[in-house]
Amino acid sequence: MATTDSLLSLDDVYRARERIGDRLHRTPMLSSATLSKQVGADVHFKAELLQRTGAFKPRGVLNKLATLTDDEKRRGVISISAGNHAQALAYASAVEGIDALVVMWQTASPMKIAAARGYGATIDTEAADIPAAFDRLQELIESTGRTLVHPYDDPLVMAGQGTVGLELLEDVPEADVVLVQVGGGGLVSGIATAVKAMKPGVRVIAIEPERSRALHESLKAGEPVTVEAKSIADGLNGPYAGANCIRVCTELGVESVLVTERALEEAFRFMYGRMKLACEVAGAATAAALLSGAFVPEPGQTVAAVVSGGNVAAKTAAAILNSDEA
Repeated sequence: MATTDSLLSLDDVYRARERIGDRLHRTPMLSSATLSKQVGADVHFKAELLQRTGAFKPRGVLNKLATLTDDEKRRGVISISAGNHAQALAYASAVEGIDALVVMWQTASPMKIAAARGYGATIDTEAADIPAAFDRLQELIESTGRTLVHPYDDPLVMAGQGTVGLELLEDVPEADVVLVQVGGGGLVSGIATAVKAMKPGVRVIAIEPERSRALHESLKAGEPVTVEAKSIADGLNGPYAGANCIRVCTELGVESVLVTERALEEAFRFMYGRMKLACEVAGAATAAALLSGAFVPEPGQTVAAVVSGGNVAAKTAAAILNSDEA
């Protein structure tokens, strides 16, 4: 259970849900008889890829924007993103009538860049790569006076993401294990805050690519560790996990599991072919952990897994689907 001096509480998550209101979808829980039979557990997927903008991200953004002062709203907001947070900030800022600027990088998904622009944000792609983009972000914060809406390491953003956990346990109250894909750690820390407070015995497992393992290494070190993130799951390619996220995950005993690139591709094909879910590779990470045996539930357990990210480029999807040797 969280201690009284914890960064986040269940009350914070409930307040986030009140601020968000009815502006987002209540995404469904879907079951997979095929996967359940294969792993010997009752597996359910929380389909956050069906959320507005195609990911869980608007939850945290709307919660953060609801707390801004009038002056902060006038000055506008800024953030950095591989794509899904960019779209969420663009969408939510348009809803709130706030000007949004998002730093991306030249190798980011062109589809996600275009989508964020389509929602109304200004996109800065001066940076050549992820490290340069973080430097660019800091420069623009200082020069523009905009308020940062961090993609994952802001307690208000984390609390908003925690509303996924509320819905998950309301729909599958018998869950023994919750699997969450991880980039920077905002989603898993928010979900863990809600789930561990409501049902302390539930195991919360963070799933990361072997080639993008910032939270995994940070939990081992007890502090943020910078990694070279080069996974095919571009939505999980964070160079570091948030310090606040690491703190919450450490306090709540979040466990960490890594999956290979091959496992991600195989899970991506499974989600397309058997679940009929057009998710990103990042969204297939939780299925990858189960299908590959990287995480093995106990016989008869109930597993609830998050699937988030429905903004896969057609070229990426076609390449993976066409590489199936089966």
